[in-house]
Amino acid sequence: MIVAGEASGDMRAAGLARALKELDPTLRLSGIGGEHMRQAGVECFTDITELAVIGIVEVIKNLDRIKKVFDQTLKQIDSNPPDAVILVDYPGFNLRLAREIKKRGIKIIYYISPQVWAWRENRVKQIKTLVDRMIVLFPFEKDIYSKYGMKVDYVGHPLVDEIIVERNQTEVLKSIGLSASKTTIGLMPGSRLKEIERHLPCMLEAAQILYKQNHERQFILLKASSVPLKLIEDVLHCHSPSLLCHSREGGNPEAGTPKEIAASLASLRKEMALPLKIYDGPIYDGINAMDAVMVASGTATLETALLKKPMVIVYKTSWITYAIARALIKIPYIGLVNIVAGKKIAEELIQNDATAEKIANAIETALHDPQIGDELTKVKTSLGDPGASLRAARIVLSVIT
Repeated sequence: MIVAGEASGDMRAAGLARALKELDPTLRLSGIGGEHMRQAGVECFTDITELAVIGIVEVIKNLDRIKKVFDQTLKQIDSNPPDAVILVDYPGFNLRLAREIKKRGIKIIYYISPQVWAWRENRVKQIKTLVDRMIVLFPFEKDIYSKYGMKVDYVGHPLVDEIIVERNQTEVLKSIGLSASKTTIGLMPGSRLKEIERHLPCMLEAAQILYKQNHERQFILLKASSVPLKLIEDVLHCHSPSLLCHSREGGNPEAGTPKEIAASLASLRKEMALPLKIYDGPIYDGINAMDAVMVASGTATLETALLKKPMVIVYKTSWITYAIARALIKIPYIGLVNIVAGKKIAEELIQNDATAEKIANAIETALHDPQIGDELTKVKTSLGDPGASLRAARIVLSVIT
């Protein structure tokens, strides 16, 4: 059984599932996942959209739904006990699940470590009592778990294999009606519903600023597979009146006749209309079509880095979650690309700092940074050699055979 709780975990788990099937086609895989896991041959009894919440306030609001999934998972385990359960990141849910699985004597493998290095390293002591084997993506994670005497394997990051571009930038832009000759800026607000609600409005406002400064710019809004199109359309619809009001404020009601005023307003609306397209095709084709990216913090920052796209990292959460996180997080950055690089190579705009003006300014800086390409190349090199999913799959099979 494989348990993933969000979009990036679904993709990593899918890669592992394909590798497991390649090594042993007789394996039966079930679990919690999304479209990627289903396509990889996993029988998903619950979709990740049931669990895709983040932050203390959001979790509390969705406790009933999360508990229902938790109970359903244990029921599945009891009715058809698996040889092993592979937990993929998502520690708030998965570590609680691990306690119950441990009572049943089933082997537990944790693939993609909780970010103990960012929060509480002493959480490793708890993980050690529950997990039979850790499989980690970064070398510094192996050092942490080894220090506590855990069985841990570093396999490298599966993104090195997963990022495959099938269509070049020109082909993608033309397919969605954008120009191949203009600067293309991406909006990647996240894969959870609350992330869309919190990030997309300020990203849209930043895009408006960038477009007003230079009309030779266009925008792609990348839709994650876990996000309903209607949610994005609703945010766009709610956002458009502010653009209309902004245009009206730019007019002068006393500048001429009603006909002249109407013509002036029409001209302003046309000037402020944002050349933006929603893209829901292959994710890496979409990112590759961008020249710079506004991206929500998470695995997406590594995906963007591996495609060598300059970025600004944005994140907003509830104030309670932010206050607690600020008190607990002990590393200087939250963006994975900066953590892996060991320094800030992408601007991070968190909570109050995530304003349209600051995002737009950071994108301008990133677009003209002559050193960013070399820095992103170093990040790619530090993520290990190809074959991470296959290496992880071999370790899984060694545990259950």
